[in-house]
Amino acid sequence: MEKQFKTLDDFLGTHFIYTYDNGWEYEWYAKNDHTVDYRIHGGMVAGRWVKDQEADIVMLTEGVYKITWTEPTGTDVALDFMPNEKKMHGTIFFPKWVEEHPEITVTFQNEHIDVMEEAREKYDTYPKLLVPEFATITYMGDAGQNNEDVIAEAPYKGMTDDIRTGKYYDSNYKRIKK
Repeated sequence: MEKQFKTLDDFLGTHFIYTYDNGWEYEWYAKNDHTVDYRIHGGMVAGRWVKDQEADIVMLTEGVYKITWTEPTGTDVALDFMPNEKKMHGTIFFPKWVEEHPEITVTFQNEHIDVMEEAREKYDTYPKLLVPEFATITYMGDAGQNNEDVIAEAPYKGMTDDIRTGKYYDSNYKRIKK
């Protein structure tokens, strides 16, 4: 996808894959003006995926976007996207319990919110593990807003390569059934 991002509407409905400088790979979708979906392909919580995460999504200036949210785990996230430069910066504030027990979060969060809330109450939340990293955007797709096919299954090995090479979505940005 080659386009110049100028407005918030240009950003909404965009599907991204990016790799942080520390090697962690994430997939993220600006579903609409208040909701994001994502899958985590690398890093300490690889295998985690989330749909319909409420978020604050704003345009800071032309072509620069900030997204922030707090997960049921107690993890706080702040992302700054600069898609025209194929760069982004993310800061993740992991509670102590996620740092010590990341395996609890490696699931489809939407079906296990009670487990996340229970762990948040059971284990220490402080001090938080701060992970600030720049990332390179390796894929951008125009999925359109509210496309339920974008993030619709658990991540698997090679998924991001399938997406980047056109083997995962058809021309209407619907999943190709395997």
